[in-house]
Amino acid sequence: MTNATERIACIDVGTNTALLLVADLEPTTGKIVTVDHRQSIVRLGQNVDERRIIRQEALDRLVACMTAYRDLCGELGVQRIIAAGTSALRDAANRDEIIETVKSATGIEIRCISGEEEAALTFFGAVAGLESVPEPFTVIDIGGGSTEIIMGTVEKVESAVSMNIGSVRMTERFCTSIPPSPEEFEAARQEIDKHLAKSLPPFFAGRQQVFGVAGTLTTIAQVCLGDRQFDAGRVQGFRLEYGAVHELLDRLRAMRLDEIISLGIPEGRADVFTMGTLILRQFMRMLGVGAVTVSIQGLRYGMAQQELQRLRNQS
Repeated sequence: MTNATERIACIDVGTNTALLLVADLEPTTGKIVTVDHRQSIVRLGQNVDERRIIRQEALDRLVACMTAYRDLCGELGVQRIIAAGTSALRDAANRDEIIETVKSATGIEIRCISGEEEAALTFFGAVAGLESVPEPFTVIDIGGGSTEIIMGTVEKVESAVSMNIGSVRMTERFCTSIPPSPEEFEAARQEIDKHLAKSLPPFFAGRQQVFGVAGTLTTIAQVCLGDRQFDAGRVQGFRLEYGAVHELLDRLRAMRLDEIISLGIPEGRADVFTMGTLILRQFMRMLGVGAVTVSIQGLRYGMAQQELQRLRNQS
């Protein structure tokens, strides 16, 4: 087993955001030590649901973001950069062209991963480094293009599903205005319920301990905490009660975009925030989940955990 600490960067290129984790992997202790993490709203999946093409302006935003991340990695002495693309890239007919353009411009190669691999990496990432996690447990990841639900133990995934419902996808498909009309809101709810009704049965066994990851969950936690700025230390481990999510959704469904932004939500997330909250509310309602424990970890930490395991397995 190699004993050398390795500094890596893990990038999660999602439908709405691109997330960066810089971490030191310690093979001897099995620890992932966070050095830095960043978030940029890229909106790569703009209109992908409708046209199946990533547009030039979205590609330009992605290249600019990856260039900034690469430069930061250079400053921090990162030895290796790993990048994974999720729902928007999976759906795009021109994904090979996008991957090649980014690699040519920045040197970063984005690997398009399946919904199943995304779910597994997110699952293990959500609880990486946590002690005494009750088992079985469930993880929900509400992204821009898709939502993953995963159940299992710290050793293995037992059930996983990736559904094509996400905050950006639902907003583009159903909301012509903010706030949405009652008819649009109800149509979105019915679509979400249809996917959940088909997917939820295996997860009833793991509903007593549910972790929530990704931007929708962490932003809901921030708002419920009453914070105008995101504070990772306060959000990590926050228990999001069903009543608080339900109450927030009731407020959001009548709010204009400027009112949502005034809660402290970034512009690039504010317009899709109501639909993201609706997905969480329906998940909790239909599965009978009283509270979700928010984790600021997720796919990036799963990627780091996988790399740490690879290092530990090297002789």
